[in-house]
Amino acid sequence: MRFYTLLLTLLISATCAFAQTSKSHLYFEKDYQKVWCDAHCGTMEVVLQDKARVDCVTNTHAIEFDFAPKWAESIGQALYYGEVLKKKPGIVLIVENPEKSEKYKSLSAIANKITGTRWNGKKFFGVA
Repeated sequence: MRFYTLLLTLLISATCAFAQTSKSHLYFEKDYQKVWCDAHCGTMEVVLQDKARVDCVTNTHAIEFDFAPKWAESIGQALYYGEVLKKKPGIVLIVENPEKSEKYKSLSAIANKITGTRWNGKKFFGVA
């Protein structure tokens, strides 16, 4: 009986966690992805040989979409997708609350923020 009570509690907790995640944003990532990808004549959810999924592929770019707080993950994914597909890597960061966002004037400023030291931003992000 205790096992079933614990299992039921876990299922309810997991369901609540998923419900909160979907409500924590104005729209789902896929909604932003579709609008942008359609506007740029891209193909959504391109599956690579290793089963990774590229959010949007255009004639020239492999694009990763993510919400702004996950910007660091986006960089690695976009670089990987670009390398595999032999396209330029691109990122669309979704900023739903622009008044709370930080703005940077260059890749160097972002690299400096990440590491705390001066960097050439293009070299740091591998786009030089």
